Amino acid sequence: MLVKLDNPVFFVRAIEILSELVTEVRIKVNENGLSITAIDPASVAMVGLTIPKKAFSMFKTEKEVLGVNLDDFKKILKRCNLKSSLVMEKKENALVIKIEDKIKRNFSLNLIEVESQDKEIPTHFEFSSKVEISSQDFIDSIEDCAVVSDACSFIVQDSKFIIESKDLNSAHSEFSSDEATIQAEDCHVRYSLEYLQKFIKASKLFEKTILNFASDHPLQMNLSNENLNLTFILAPRVETE
Repeated sequence: MLVKLDNPVFFVRAIEILSELVTEVRIKVNENGLSITAIDPASVAMVGLTIPKKAFSMFKTEKEVLGVNLDDFKKILKRCNLKSSLVMEKKENALVIKIEDKIKRNFSLNLIEVESQDKEIPTHFEFSSKVEISSQDFIDSIEDCAVVSDACSFIVQDSKFIIESKDLNSAHSEFSSDEATIQAEDCHVRYSLEYLQKFIKASKLFEKTILNFASDHPLQMNLSNENLNLTFILAPRVETE
């Protein structure tokens, strides 16, 4: 396997974000590109990352599965700067990582055995609501809610999309079709802000965030550009008496 990214910034940031959710992953590389699917240890969240083959300036590979410690991988990738190119090559039981800019730097990352994570992003969910929203507006709303509580509600009511959090204090953001693209039925569902605050770090990389949800259903959050696709799944917050 030998692949090269001339502009690895999005990949580097995505790996940083994934490392906050999971410790070890299996990186799959095949004729379609590179992909990662992983579930967090609490089985509350799931993440999928794909980079299509066309995003690479060099792509020579058979089918490969690379087990890596994300914290170690992240530390190496963070040595990239805005003008760096990233080359990754499998050699025996190591991933050789080359960062090429003013000088050429080589790192060797030991590959590890990672318990099988062959699950794919679910496709069976029946979402009643789809909202496409400015990423900055979404980020601001989640950060507002985090000021007052540890969970927030996604509500669709009267063709408006509402993000709100209520405890002793409250926060409320409301979007009409002027501020967001809303294809939705009325519904109400709660999600953990601990996870959403991690997800929105990825939203900062993209202009738009797409949210798919329904009452008592998981959230599916999609982010994409021509070189990178990220999907987050989050289980609904179940309130106990």
